[in-house]
Amino acid sequence: MIKKIVLSLFLCISIPSIAQETPFKITEIQINSLLKGDLYTPVPEIKKPTLIILIAGSGPTNRNGNQIGMQNNSLKYLAEDLTKEHRAVFTYDKRVIAQIIAGTVNEKDMRFEDMITDAVTVFDHFKKTGNYSKIVFAGHSEGSQIGMIAAQQTKADGFISIAGPGRPIDEILIDQISKQAPGVKEELISSLEKIKKGETVTVESPLLSSMFRESVQPYMTSWIQYKPQQEIQKLKIPVLLLNGTKDLQVSESEAELLKKAKPDASLVIIPNMNHVLKTITGDDAENRTSYNKPETRNTPELAQAINLFLKKHKL
Repeated sequence: MIKKIVLSLFLCISIPSIAQETPFKITEIQINSLLKGDLYTPVPEIKKPTLIILIAGSGPTNRNGNQIGMQNNSLKYLAEDLTKEHRAVFTYDKRVIAQIIAGTVNEKDMRFEDMITDAVTVFDHFKKTGNYSKIVFAGHSEGSQIGMIAAQQTKADGFISIAGPGRPIDEILIDQISKQAPGVKEELISSLEKIKKGETVTVESPLLSSMFRESVQPYMTSWIQYKPQQEIQKLKIPVLLLNGTKDLQVSESEAELLKKAKPDASLVIIPNMNHVLKTITGDDAENRTSYNKPETRNTPELAQAINLFLKKHKL
């Protein structure tokens, strides 16, 4: 869901100088004035490796998968783990990061399509270099929907969904919020129906007023229009669907819906993996704490599943 954008920024965790034994190097790449990220390249260099473009989830998320108050390095660690298997990986800050730094954030002008355009721009940048044999999109959470559509608009060679929703965002919000606060369900449904039509609504409930403030409603309108089960059917490339059994935000049933829509996709449900890609063996309290533990590495089975998929399809 869309999180409130604040006028400050958690700067990317700095990368220490890479020791000689490290099997990758990191180079910062500026795509354009809004898009900047880190390119992870295998060491020693490999001629024309596969490139994986990682797309972050919702909110002001940076290239490492972090936000203010939520620092877990999920995308940083995934990039490292995948590069160790001799593939290149690019992770990038969402455009709102550059806008926050420049002081040009304007919520009412944001659209879901902007995120798709950015992913396509990143793809085109690296495709033009001719340095990569294959290019694969891998999107986390909201990034799954973005990558799914960007893959349609490019000549991507594969698509990986990590904790991606199988239903439109309005259905997911109604389900999640109604369970936590049944008293607002009627207003929630009514508000989302109007937002879906492009109408501006004034939300009365204090619980909903921040989430559905007028300035973010245009973004919500654009996001709601996309139905993941329909979009994934349009892909004619290898598809991997990943989810964890300890995900508190996107249930494994969402991945199963995508699998039902695209039967030839590979589906892997990873035991004890949560939404920020960590292994959770305890309760929900441990799960939530992991969102802000940047020293904790990802579930190793995640990169293993991705690597098996890539090898199977010669990517």
